[in-house]
Amino acid sequence: MQLPSALLEQAVNEFSKLPGIGKKTALRLVLHLLKQEPEKVKAFGEAVIRMRDEVRFCQRCGNISDALICSICNSPMRKQELICVVESIRDVIAIESTQQYNGTYHVLGGIISPLDGVGPDQLNIESLLQRVRAGGVEEVIFALNPTIQGDTTIYFIQKKLQDTSVRFTTIARGIAFGGELEYADEMTLARSLQHRLPVDKLVKG
Repeated sequence: MQLPSALLEQAVNEFSKLPGIGKKTALRLVLHLLKQEPEKVKAFGEAVIRMRDEVRFCQRCGNISDALICSICNSPMRKQELICVVESIRDVIAIESTQQYNGTYHVLGGIISPLDGVGPDQLNIESLLQRVRAGGVEEVIFALNPTIQGDTTIYFIQKKLQDTSVRFTTIARGIAFGGELEYADEMTLARSLQHRLPVDKLVKG
């Protein structure tokens, strides 16, 4: 793609590094920004820079936060005795969009996958174990993608906490085995949360 400006080409190259953005889409976005008032473009750039510099992760659950503890963990309207374990922050956003869950979360940052070199030590599992062992937790809901790796992760965590009195459940398999949680529609996710199942049924097959 031959462009008349080196600055334009540099901007296009940077935009095209974003997931799902090809060179043509990147060029369209850059040309759109060129048509905007300088103040609007400056505000756009500053928002991205501030987001990257100031957004942090909740020290308790691993969710995105503007403070040390996220707004969900801090909310008095949330059931602190309920923890929904998810793989990524995108899954938190997907479940929150259903407006059917009023507990807290714990973001693992991935799932156990030996073939990919991902073990328990690379995930946010130890802090989850500490949360549960600290007391006050009645139920842990596993809302992981329904795959072999997801089931392995559930089994590992459950075994680590088998000496506790916590109830372990998993979202109902309205989501196809091997599917991606973040791509499920809101109704399917909501029903899966409402009709969650004991983990023992999942592990025993």
